[in-house]
Amino acid sequence: MNEKSKLTRRDFLKVSALGAAGAVLMPSALAAAPKSAKKKSSANDTIGIGFIGLGQQAMHLLAGFLTIDGVRVLAGCDVYDVKRARFEKRVKKYYAEHGQKCKVDLYEDYQDLLARDDIDAVVIATPDHQHALIAIAACRAGKDVYLEKPLTLTIYEGQQLRKAVREHCRILQVGSQQRSDAEFIHAANLVREGELGRIELIKVHVGGSPTPYTLPRQEVPAGLNWDKWLGPLPETIYYNSDLNPVITLEPEQNEQLWGAWRWYKGMGGGLMTDWGAHMFDIAQWAMGKDRNGPVKIIPAGYGPYEHLTYFYDNGTRVTEQEFDGGKQGVKIYGENGEWIQVCRGEFLASDPKFMPETKKKESDVPYETQVGHYQTFINSIRSRIDPNVPVEVGHSSNTMCILGNIANELGRPVVWNPIVEKFMHDPEADKLTHYQYRDGYKLSSPSLRK
Repeated sequence: MNEKSKLTRRDFLKVSALGAAGAVLMPSALAAAPKSAKKKSSANDTIGIGFIGLGQQAMHLLAGFLTIDGVRVLAGCDVYDVKRARFEKRVKKYYAEHGQKCKVDLYEDYQDLLARDDIDAVVIATPDHQHALIAIAACRAGKDVYLEKPLTLTIYEGQQLRKAVREHCRILQVGSQQRSDAEFIHAANLVREGELGRIELIKVHVGGSPTPYTLPRQEVPAGLNWDKWLGPLPETIYYNSDLNPVITLEPEQNEQLWGAWRWYKGMGGGLMTDWGAHMFDIAQWAMGKDRNGPVKIIPAGYGPYEHLTYFYDNGTRVTEQEFDGGKQGVKIYGENGEWIQVCRGEFLASDPKFMPETKKKESDVPYETQVGHYQTFINSIRSRIDPNVPVEVGHSSNTMCILGNIANELGRPVVWNPIVEKFMHDPEADKLTHYQYRDGYKLSSPSLRK
């Protein structure tokens, strides 16, 4: 084995020492239940919701939130006029079919939506590079936030968002729906309760890191504010319809693909964050490593390591690799060779005793439309108690994904302290925890407005 690939006792001691020195910065210390001046104390109170980002994922979310009692969808915001029009059409149609009067307002600038006093919470489903800016602005405006995963584009953005949520006493629910899925809950409970014994290996299959942006340049369509779509990204990123898929209303044609920005370096984290924010999240949850993380990450193809490999301070290894057919999912191995495997709609185990007592019924609606996770968010708004995926959990799971991308990009191991969230004496890796926003955009700006 290459000496540089070993996780040595010295590495562990260094991490432990740094953690002890910076224990006051531990993410979990920030996780006290928020208190709000705008407390929703009654189930009879109507919660006004605004949507920011009105693409394909938002339409799934909208279909779920519209059905929740005590919730009223009041407004939508997007930088593309035809997506605003689609949103308005669907909201009005739903309320008309249910015999309710409806007024829905549309905005191009999210700050105009956030300025409304009748909006209690926002659903943010923009591309990843806009998540931190908009969510922090929402917190400062006194809004609770349902934020799509992955939490943020960079580690630094996640740290700043975590701080904003707690400083402004907001509820934030991350869109990690698998935390509300019975089969994933069952898998995590089995592991945490010790049914598999000590966990030696967790295989997680999500997919690869982002690739350079190579799509051909195209003319920006009428009605799309490309400058606002870019936000903090450099102006050198040019438009291609795959980034913001074209839709029509007459005739109605929805997106033919998911926004491809997620696959390209500088705009997204590839499948590592897109699916990783779901599946690595389950791995850390099962291990009891929420608000924590790995201590060493070795990239795929380094020395004897065929797969991207994470080491934890308890000795558990987590790899990113295909297994049993290539579905995105998680396979967890205990010390005695017993295992469980969970994917969406599938639960397998080495022994029938590990299987759920009842098989989950297949839903007749898309996974993203199932309302349990959204109801948890609404319940948290009313109770002011953190939901099942608060900002700290979303941040630690996303950080794990980004660390894998950083190790892959550098082509060498990196050592990470998950307590203080710093690399160990690695300036080259430090530079990859954030990027330079273009002029006019700052996380520290009071308005976050260009």
